[in-house]
Amino acid sequence: MGPLNFHHLRYFRAVARLGGLRPAAESLQVSPASISTQVRSLEAALGEPLFRRKGRANVLTEAGRTVLRYSEDIFALGDEMASALRRPTEPAPARLQAGVTDTLPKLVTLKFLRPLLSPSAGVRVVCREGKAADLLALLVAGRLDVVLSDEAAPPDLSRRIFSHPLGRSEVVFCAAPKLAARLRRGFPGSLAAAPALLPAVGSGLRTELDHWFTERGVTVATRAEFDDAALAKVAAAEGHGFIAVPAVVSSDACARYDLAMAGRATGCQVRFFALTAERRPAGPVRQLLTTANHPATRNRATSSPR
Repeated sequence: MGPLNFHHLRYFRAVARLGGLRPAAESLQVSPASISTQVRSLEAALGEPLFRRKGRANVLTEAGRTVLRYSEDIFALGDEMASALRRPTEPAPARLQAGVTDTLPKLVTLKFLRPLLSPSAGVRVVCREGKAADLLALLVAGRLDVVLSDEAAPPDLSRRIFSHPLGRSEVVFCAAPKLAARLRRGFPGSLAAAPALLPAVGSGLRTELDHWFTERGVTVATRAEFDDAALAKVAAAEGHGFIAVPAVVSSDACARYDLAMAGRATGCQVRFFALTAERRPAGPVRQLLTTANHPATRNRATSSPR
């Protein structure tokens, strides 16, 4: 492979982001044929096809998804460099490359990142969501500063990755108001055979829920399983079943998705961790750990709604 041509990479990125040659050409104000030529040149240089045909559309190959991921980082750094040069007297913001496991609820993630999103924090946050194993590989390789997860580092990586507790939360069950009202009567026995929208098998929350159901002899009717907690909330809002939500964000979840609380899974708790490749991280990661473990934040993170 020869030297990477960033001009070709920019054209490829436009096609991947906008979904086709024509919209990419319109965005870059060039002809579709010119875009096509540039993408083919990039594929030839890399020795891999970056798109494949699916019906009338072009979709990214596995190699294409990898190139897009790196290209986003490359151009983000380029924009940051240009911004720093335009304002030489201003200090460049610190940068936090954060991975977020796809099993961690979005509202929980936002709760931990919110202090760093304030202009006064002076931090530029770059988030990447994915499977825990993929994110941990990036962490070990130095391409991420921290991974937010609902599970500690696996035993085989415990000497290379350090788990910093961010807090824990009890779990509550929520559903569309009509279903929630029915489940509140005779809870938790009312959950038996009730339609359940559960987290994916293997996630920290699902493991805790399975133990809780077993201990109480409750067998639910699993209607669907979700990696994406936000999608589960949308399904619950449409009345397809009840969901389990960390109590720390249950009020926000109910307000945003028009849900109601059906009951509390007393004794069922989910934990949250910041995973790092350093035992004592500094910079923005230290800020994240400090704000998450501030007494006021910690108390909110461990409380349950009344």
